[in-house]
Amino acid sequence: MSEIRVLKLGLVPYPEALELMRGLVALKQKGPGPQVLLLLEHPPVLTMGRRAADGDILAPPELLEREGIQVHQVERGGLVTYHGPGQLVAYPLLDLNELGLGIGELVRILEQTLLATLADLGVQGNLHEGHPGAWYGRQKLASIGVAVKRGITMHGLALNLDPNLEHFKLINPCGLTGSPMTSVRLVSGRAVDSGRAEDILAGHLCRRLELSPAPWSLERASACLDGGRWD
Repeated sequence: MSEIRVLKLGLVPYPEALELMRGLVALKQKGPGPQVLLLLEHPPVLTMGRRAADGDILAPPELLEREGIQVHQVERGGLVTYHGPGQLVAYPLLDLNELGLGIGELVRILEQTLLATLADLGVQGNLHEGHPGAWYGRQKLASIGVAVKRGITMHGLALNLDPNLEHFKLINPCGLTGSPMTSVRLVSGRAVDSGRAEDILAGHLCRRLELSPAPWSLERASACLDGGRWD
């Protein structure tokens, strides 16, 4: 079974994570290399997908500044999304051709990964056709937004473990007016260990991709980027 390198980063500012993600994607585009999965959290940030409009941000700039929330335009699909502490973010950097997958198949794999992860965390999630992600009834638990650059995926999914849900009220999340966001903590009534949730999600995703997880470090990833080749 081929491997996927799993890099757990902890809390990382969005610009730093984006730079790392873009660097690894560019390296994968140069030639054969391993599949990669980044697992992390972000400080409060809004990311604007390709279809996002300024009107999707409901809060004035001065309020965002007061709350310490940055705004970044990114190349993923979708509209505006909030990331913050207490939210598990997973960025699979995959060669779709090597895996024999299309983007639609990958999104379905990510959705099934989310449902299986939620089940292990004690939450019965569901899907809404036409709206990628995972839900609890009509409340959204997780978002998916993926971009593909020359056959390599970037960005990915975000699962609300126990984030500040008030911050979601500053935006029209993914264009879903009237669909409130919720969290695993709120639905289950139990505290969520983020490290355990990471391991559960990574395990389900790797099994669905038929890849063997291999722990990786930021030092090794940085060395690959500095040297322009995989170790």
